[in-house]
Amino acid sequence: MIELGGQAPATDLIKDVSEADFMAEVVEMSQTIPVIVDFWAPWCGPCKTLGPALEAAVTKAGGAVRMAKVNVDENQGIAGQLKVQSVPTVYAFWQGQPIDGFQGNVSGSELNEFVARVVAAAGGAAPEGDGLAEAVAAADEMLDEGDATSAAQTFAAIAEEDPTNAAAFGGLARAHIALGELEQAEAVLNGAPAEIGTAAEIEAAHAQLALARQGADAGPVGELEAAVEADPANHQARFDLAVALAAGGRSGEAVDHLLELFRCDAEWNEGAAKTQLFTVFDALKPNDPVVLNGRRKLSSMIFA
Repeated sequence: MIELGGQAPATDLIKDVSEADFMAEVVEMSQTIPVIVDFWAPWCGPCKTLGPALEAAVTKAGGAVRMAKVNVDENQGIAGQLKVQSVPTVYAFWQGQPIDGFQGNVSGSELNEFVARVVAAAGGAAPEGDGLAEAVAAADEMLDEGDATSAAQTFAAIAEEDPTNAAAFGGLARAHIALGELEQAEAVLNGAPAEIGTAAEIEAAHAQLALARQGADAGPVGELEAAVEADPANHQARFDLAVALAAGGRSGEAVDHLLELFRCDAEWNEGAAKTQLFTVFDALKPNDPVVLNGRRKLSSMIFA
């Protein structure tokens, strides 16, 4: 996972680098491919915005450039040698020497121009391919692994680069939901361009937002589980438990409870179980096993 905070990213394109491997990962590596070095610090606010945006720009280049991240607090020798006086500071290395750079935060478009300039200076061009899709995948991985803040920053950078990227808008909304920022999530979805308003990624984020808001009013999971265990025929408690479970990311368990409620009384509360099942399905990917199994079981009950 591409991540702020000093943990090693999984991709070879972007690495955390220290004094021990700076020579190999930057100086020697730049003999054959340009390397962009991001000097940052954990206490630096602008670094938390620039870092993910720069990662997205590097990823978009599709392998024409690499990125090294150097924590100046832990690597003061390198920072001093290169006269890094403030963070964020970014240098581009080619054939062992700095060839370009800047200090402070810049916009997403300026970052893309910087990366393109570095690639051009090295005599190359970004390979063909959907780099933004790779950046979206990286942000999705951040979100799946719990780094919603970095995911939000990366999705925002992608959306700035491609204002009609439904995956970026949907991902940004999902990241805000994960952070408990429901109003911001709604603002992102409402601000999405009309041409992507009905895209699957946007619809899924709307469904997740609905689940999150329902879950806020459903009550503690433990108390609801106890209520259902004490009285399995308490349909309201089972429904509320399913809502709370779905809002907490336990979609499989939520679907199981909703299917049981539908089996017991399909018409309870004007078919609430079936309606809620579709909301949960919409919030997940179409090929998610929870969706596939849940739809199959629901169909077998309806057409039995």
